[in-house]
Amino acid sequence: MTKITPEWDEILADEFSSPSYQKLREFLKEEYSNRTVYPDMFNIFNSMKHTAFKDIKAVILGQDPYHEEGQAMGLSFSVPSGIKKPPSLVNIYKEIQAELNIQMPESGDLSGWAEQGVLLLNTVLTVRAHQANSHKGKGWEQFTDGVIKKVSDNASGVVFILWGANARSKKPLINGKKHLILESAHPSPLSAYNGFFGCNHFIKTNEYLVKQGKQPILWSKL
Repeated sequence: MTKITPEWDEILADEFSSPSYQKLREFLKEEYSNRTVYPDMFNIFNSMKHTAFKDIKAVILGQDPYHEEGQAMGLSFSVPSGIKKPPSLVNIYKEIQAELNIQMPESGDLSGWAEQGVLLLNTVLTVRAHQANSHKGKGWEQFTDGVIKKVSDNASGVVFILWGANARSKKPLINGKKHLILESAHPSPLSAYNGFFGCNHFIKTNEYLVKQGKQPILWSKL
């Protein structure tokens, strides 16, 4: 049995016991035994370890983990402090600075967001070194779809932030009557100028949270 926290373990018990997840586990045992896989196996579920289900205010969906050494830490878009920020994260910081007129810290570690209730969830939670999307289609999508659906069904007033086609494809899993869904292009340099820059998602998230009677996210607190 996979262990995250008692709260998450109970919520995801049916996901962990599913045939799809059992098959995925066998695949991961083989991969971690014979290849270099990111993140470290103890960090796979960091998004949930850092954000209690009852505290979720927003969900930022990524695709799969960074695939170069030292980058992946189990939180979408985040890298450990001291590691060079990837281009997408640089653009995320640029957008926050433009929206809120604040200077973002040098660190790319977004743990401070997670601890404020931002679930930083990738749709695929592991990857082979140097091979983007190498664990795509192995079962993670069914698992993370289940996570998204459980947040949608069992929480209220959550902001779902969907950047890029992969994240936006998850929109049918989310109840738009109960939650706010924000969509734009991906912050990658290849697409950021097609609608990510100027999206105002960080302002819109906090405006919605305040209307829900929740504390806004301090985006500069990492």
